[in-house]
Amino acid sequence: MSKSQVGESKTQQATDSSSQHSLSIEEQGIDTISESERKGTPVSLFWPWFAANISVFAMSYGAWALGFAISFWQATLMTIIGVIVSFLLVGVISIAGKRGNAPTMVLTRATFGVRGANIPAVLSWIATLGWEISLAITAVLAMATAAEKIGWGSGTSVKIVSTIIVVGLIVIVGIYGYDLIMKCQQVITIVTGIITLGFFVLGWGHINFAAIGQIPNGSLPAMLGCCFFVMTGFGIGWVNVAADYSRYLPRKSSNSGIVFWTTFGASIANVFLIFYGLLLAASNMELAQNVGNDPIGAIAAILPAWYLIPYTIVAVLGLMSGAIMDNYSNGLALLSFGIRIPRTVAAIITAVLTTLGVVYVTFFSDTFIGPFQGFLTTLGVPMAVWAGMFTTDVLVRKKDYCTEDLYKPEGRYGAWNVKAFAILCVGTIVGWGLVVNFAAKWLTWQGYLLWLVGGKSSSWAGANLGVIVALLIGLIGSLIFQRKDIAEQEADLPTSEVGLQTSEIAE
Repeated sequence: MSKSQVGESKTQQATDSSSQHSLSIEEQGIDTISESERKGTPVSLFWPWFAANISVFAMSYGAWALGFAISFWQATLMTIIGVIVSFLLVGVISIAGKRGNAPTMVLTRATFGVRGANIPAVLSWIATLGWEISLAITAVLAMATAAEKIGWGSGTSVKIVSTIIVVGLIVIVGIYGYDLIMKCQQVITIVTGIITLGFFVLGWGHINFAAIGQIPNGSLPAMLGCCFFVMTGFGIGWVNVAADYSRYLPRKSSNSGIVFWTTFGASIANVFLIFYGLLLAASNMELAQNVGNDPIGAIAAILPAWYLIPYTIVAVLGLMSGAIMDNYSNGLALLSFGIRIPRTVAAIITAVLTTLGVVYVTFFSDTFIGPFQGFLTTLGVPMAVWAGMFTTDVLVRKKDYCTEDLYKPEGRYGAWNVKAFAILCVGTIVGWGLVVNFAAKWLTWQGYLLWLVGGKSSSWAGANLGVIVALLIGLIGSLIFQRKDIAEQEADLPTSEVGLQTSEIAE
């Protein structure tokens, strides 16, 4: 079949698709979204990013922030900066989605080479799968705990029902794909936003403003440590999937609009939840400990019994919405490193692995999740380097990606970019040296460079300094060593997409 015939076929498919119900199963894999299929506006990005970040667990960061021995207002300022700056990276990388109309891990081929990008794609696949499993497990346990408090039952049977509901919804939405995700996230945003305001008001009587004002100020290093800690816990964990949700936007979409609505949507819920957690934690020490260790239980304990059901809805939906986005992006990451299967099959594979993980931890192991999250934190260092590199790529690159060459190792992006891997290795080695990880004995080797800032017992040790340094190495290293490469890649490209759509070239 000729390219023109393929193009006609694709156009017809797009036309047929547009006439179908908006909730039909998405057939797009990692191929470029054709012009006729592009839709939406930057403001539509608000819904998925808000929904995925309205987790009650954000309140724990309020208690943890005070653990840096800083005042309430210092903690408030540092957490706000940490949240917004970290999600600003997500907003910037989202620009790449509309420039190339392809998933994040396909677009990073411009940085690492078409074959070389398989390495960060594998890392991203592991990370998104891991966090999906973690979020799903937490949602299952939260639902089971809430059911027990309400009096609906306890034990294994409740966990089984909770697992079926949580995992079932994640799987269904993940298989249907983009359109259903966007609709679900809009509903979740509205429902959880209203209910969250409700428990803010109902718990207000437990806030002690006199105690809050008595917390002394801390040092500048302690403030920065708090800020870095928050940055690593929020936006940096989402950068590797950012473009997956902007890839359907038309090329004419505003860059500033994409950055604003992504950053605002992802930040606003976290800012308010952390602030509320800070208010509660600063009010008394017992509440601070409860909020830090078990925010769901801590809030449930101060709410009236009649509000436990809507509160449970918030707690579970907030966790599920994040898991849904991880599920979708995990399938795309799987496809991007060469697995030749339909997107729906990739989603099913992810769903099976998630189900196995949830069942194992929920019913057979109570020690696995901690070490597993420690492993994911370890992966966070090389992913931070990648985030810095790709952010530089987006900021330096002035033209749309040549989508055809993103799928051709012999094209302008090449098969492997040695300089990119050198930056990735340096950033990872330095980053691992500046973090501590006590989640498992086999992870305690990290932190071998912390002697430079006072050792593993210093205030910097718990600030995830290594992740921030890794991010900066990626940013600066790419700016110095890859700026020329980017200029050469786009030297003969038009300023915007013209001519033949290249989605049919995709592997």
